Order: sequence, then structure tokens, then C-alpha cells
Amino acid sequence: MEDNKNIDLIIKKLNIKSNELYFSDFKLNDLANKYGTPLYIVDEELIREKCRLFKKAIKDSLKNNGNILYASKALSAKFIYEIIKDEDLGIDVVSTGEIWTAKFSNFDMSNAFFHSNNKTDFDIQFAINNKIGYFVVDSEEELFLIDKFAKEKNIKQNIFIRITPGIDPHTYEKVATGKVDSKFGFSIETGLAEDIIKKALELKNINLIGFHCHVGSQVFDTQVFFDTIDVMVKFIKFIFEKYHFLVAGLNMGGGFAVRYVKSDKQINIYENVFKICEYIKKKFNENSLEMPQIYFEPGRSIVADSSITIYTVGSVKKIPNYKNYISVDGGMGDNIRYALYGAKYTYLPISNVLDEFDETYDIVGRFCESGDELQRNVKLPSNIKRGDRIACLTTGAYQYSMASNYNRVGKPMMIMISNGKIREVIKRETLDDIIRLDV
Repeated sequence: MEDNKNIDLIIKKLNIKSNELYFSDFKLNDLANKYGTPLYIVDEELIREKCRLFKKAIKDSLKNNGNILYASKALSAKFIYEIIKDEDLGIDVVSTGEIWTAKFSNFDMSNAFFHSNNKTDFDIQFAINNKIGYFVVDSEEELFLIDKFAKEKNIKQNIFIRITPGIDPHTYEKVATGKVDSKFGFSIETGLAEDIIKKALELKNINLIGFHCHVGSQVFDTQVFFDTIDVMVKFIKFIFEKYHFLVAGLNMGGGFAVRYVKSDKQINIYENVFKICEYIKKKFNENSLEMPQIYFEPGRSIVADSSITIYTVGSVKKIPNYKNYISVDGGMGDNIRYALYGAKYTYLPISNVLDEFDETYDIVGRFCESGDELQRNVKLPSNIKRGDRIACLTTGAYQYSMASNYNRVGKPMMIMISNGKIREVIKRETLDDIIRLDV
């Protein structure tokens, strides 16, 4: 692979040949010419590799006492559920749309956990009718409705209760979910967690399996997980001693970080997950508690660095003594993460990759919004021009799943590289698609 000390390719299977960027041995300019841009490109083998890393780490530590659930919200599509099913993982889902997509892919819904802090009556009935394995209960109203609808079906519904452990993951404020004042879950500190557990144990059509906790996303430091385990095991022991209820399952959520830019730390998934599992075993043993089934819910860390996105440059605007803009044919409609919470990415030209990165640009989109920014202060070659392509790396998670039709722009196509071949997995939206629901 040709080298340039000024760049870091960040993800596997990305390389440079003859000053051109390749991904999984495909020349990106050729793919852009054939399929158009913006274009999401995902590598199937990289997704499967991450699934197996998580499974191996848990198996090596916990034997048969652990499971991996893919967090669907990172990227929900038929092809993903087909892969996850094939790799023998469970899933977590957060909407009827995700449930339906998984079911349509012939996924076994008994291996599905249904999240959401505000499930509607329809959501709850839909999930029960489709034989969802577990609800992750996030409100008192939800708990009583599950009991009501389960009674109508003459079943006893398995649930987990989402607990807020009061841990600050020190990540993006908008993806921190484990603090006391989070909209998610029931706080231990305020007594709400104990109260909802007591109520759940009294309901005849509810089968309380255990507790769920999730402190946030893009977590680099395993100490955050250790701190969460300390809180949760102490709480589990308290509940056991007071109510004689011992959890059969503890869901630790997800949040494992991925590397988006050169300054991000390298994360060893196997090592981190193995250490966390060993710590869980230690804490349950220290507290003389029987080990429950342990679950993790990685999403981003399974799909993010399996994918890149290609854009075509529309204009290069240089404002003397102020700043330079590169406008591309995508933007906040296909990747809102920078506009939403300042999430940074690595950008590279896909031609002339070895040229000097001697100019600083703000990369902006095509949407009619001042906040339509993909990233500020990006170093790229000064000779970049209209018609050139640039690649945004590590875009498998929360890009397509958060895409919109703002300005009535269609969502991009997604292709998957599988066994050296290209497979179209999500079609590009057409103008007819845009008006399909209008009446």
C-alpha cells in the first residue's frame, strides 16, 4: 500500500494504489461512476468479523452465560438482519418498523429485545402479536399496558427493566444515557428503580427476567463499564435481599467506541469485552450472587467501520481571508451527526490521495440550511475541484438510519461488497418514491 504520512486510512480494507483510493479491492471512482453518489459502501466480511469478535470474547470468559444483541438503531435493513441471524446473534429493536424489518427477514423474534422510552399502545400490541421475546420497560405506564395486553393474549410476557445507574460516560452530551436525569430508565438514586421493580413483581402477566442499563455511546474507557457494574451488582444484591428476587439476566447495553479520526484511540474489542466480562464474574462472586445471563448490545461497534460514503464535489468556494468551502451532493440529509452533535469524521479525496493536503476547508452539503455541515476545518489538497469525489470514512452506523428527505432529496443507495462481488442492498430513492405517499 502506498503511504502518505499526512493521512490515516482508519479502517481495514481501505488502501491506495496508483494514487487512487480502493476499498476491498474495488476502485472507488469506478463504483461512483457505476452507481452514482452519494453512495454508501459496506463490506460484509468486516461486519461478520466484528460479530465473531464479540461472541468469542464473551464465550472465552462467560462460556454459555453470555449473549450479544445487535443494536438495530445503528443500521436497520433486511440484509443486516440476515447477517445477524446467520452469525447467531440476538437483536434489540426500538420501533415497530425495526420489528417488521427483522420479521420480514425471517428473524426469530424470540431473540429480540424491544426498547424505546415511549412505546405507544399500538407498539406494545404489535410487539406482543409478533411474539417479541422481551420488552425493556422504560415507564410505569408501559409496564401496566404490557400486563394488560399480555392478559388479553393469555400469556406471561418476559421483560427487563431499564435502570439508570447514575454514571456519566464523559462522551457527547446528546448520547449520554446513564445519568440520573436521563429521559431513559428508572434511577437507582431517586428510588424509582426499586419502586417499579416492586410493582413488576406483583403483576400476574409479567415475568421479570432482569435489568438493563446503558450509560452512553462512543465510550473508550472500560472504567465506565466497571463503574456501572459496581453500581448494578450492589443494586442487584439489595433487591435480592429485600424482595428475594434474583435476576436471571443483566443487560449491559452497548456504547463501545469506534475510531473516526486519527486522534481517537485504537480499541481492542476482544480485549475490552473480555475484561468487562471477567470483572462481572468477579463482582458477582464477591457478593455471593449467582451469575445471571449477561447481554451486550453493540451496534455502532459492529457496523460503523465496515462502511464508507462517497460524495461528488459540486463547488469549491474560497473566501479570501475568511474560509474555504467544499459543497458536496449529500449533507445533513444522509449524515446529520455533525450537525446534530459535532461528530467528527475522516475525509479523503478518492483520486490524487497522495497529493499534499495543503488547504483547509469546511465541507458542507446541498441542503438549504446554514447548519448543513459535514465537518469544519478539514485538510485536503488545494487542487480539488467540481466533479472530484471525496470519501467519508466509518459511516456504517447512524448515517442511513438517521437519513431524511429534507428538501425532498432522495436517500442514497447502499451497496455491499460480499465475497469479491457487489450486491445492491438498498436502492437509491427515486422522484416517484418521494411522492409515493402524497394523496
